[in-house]
Amino acid sequence: MKKMALVGVAALSLGLAGCSKQDQPVLNLYNWSEYMPQEVLDQFRAETGIRVIYTTYDSNEAMYARLRLLDSSSHYDLAVPSTYYVNKMRNEGLLAPIDRSQLSNFDNLDPSLINLNIDPDNAYSVPYLWGTTGLAVVADRVDPAEVTRWEDLWREDFVGRVMMTNDMREVFHVGLRVLGYSGNTRNPDEIEAAYRKLAELVPSVRTFNSDAPRMPYLEGETHVGMIWNGEAVMGQEDMPSLTYIYPEEGAIVWLDSFVIPRNARNVEAAHKFIDFMLRPEIAALVSTEIGYATPNVAGKALLEDDVRGDRTSYPTEEDLVNAEFQEDVGDEALQIYLRYWEMLKAGR
Repeated sequence: MKKMALVGVAALSLGLAGCSKQDQPVLNLYNWSEYMPQEVLDQFRAETGIRVIYTTYDSNEAMYARLRLLDSSSHYDLAVPSTYYVNKMRNEGLLAPIDRSQLSNFDNLDPSLINLNIDPDNAYSVPYLWGTTGLAVVADRVDPAEVTRWEDLWREDFVGRVMMTNDMREVFHVGLRVLGYSGNTRNPDEIEAAYRKLAELVPSVRTFNSDAPRMPYLEGETHVGMIWNGEAVMGQEDMPSLTYIYPEEGAIVWLDSFVIPRNARNVEAAHKFIDFMLRPEIAALVSTEIGYATPNVAGKALLEDDVRGDRTSYPTEEDLVNAEFQEDVGDEALQIYLRYWEMLKAGR
């Protein structure tokens, strides 16, 4: 399928404000890189007159730290945290409530992906996309049949060629699942054991990349490792041999949602944008263009068969055996993860 140009990083010097001029309202969107088709933003502006300034981050930790830093006068009207960070930010009072009366398209969402423990009744969040993190191999270099488990990343012949996402919880999930523990454990001993297991892998890691995890594969830096399913779909456009694999120990399942920071300046525009994104045709366009699964039932029904039937984007029940949905582990456990993550990245 043909991919359209994706949004790049918007420079902060453009001026993060609610409106640059009275007749030109602005919506400041803080999102993952390459996570929104430019056509969508252009259409929203054409229909509403609202210009979207798109600024990016490469990890939930970076997004969270910046929103906390700017909390007294938030420059962002919308952000897109992953599963467990919605719960964390909600509990810390960093989010403004969602006014469902302004969302005429909310009922398009899959009932199984709303009213989750991370945000009961979706009082502070609205699902955008969901997906999985699994294994990837370049089939020209590595036989996909020989890489079926997270544990295979520790093979000696992969030294210096492994790609890992730059995501603390995801990387620790891999170590934990290899040891037979839950990726959501709060047990300090299990987290430490995962750190020690991952420390054995670090010499094999060529890069930690969450800006565009497909690129190390496409550029020949790596030929085996982790990847997000949508990145695999995009990468296959240029490298058909890039193969996505659901690991036997279980893939990581996540949900990214729109949230409105507590001190957002343009809350009305934020609601308009969320409702626009919930339109079936927009949800279908996004899923088709960037390769992630839409939680929008009406939107999924509009997808072409080759998109809806692509197991990389839309896994089967068999693909999700042993899969775990990322959960909030609480601040105490999170600090333990952070300490070991810093040690891991420092090579200690």
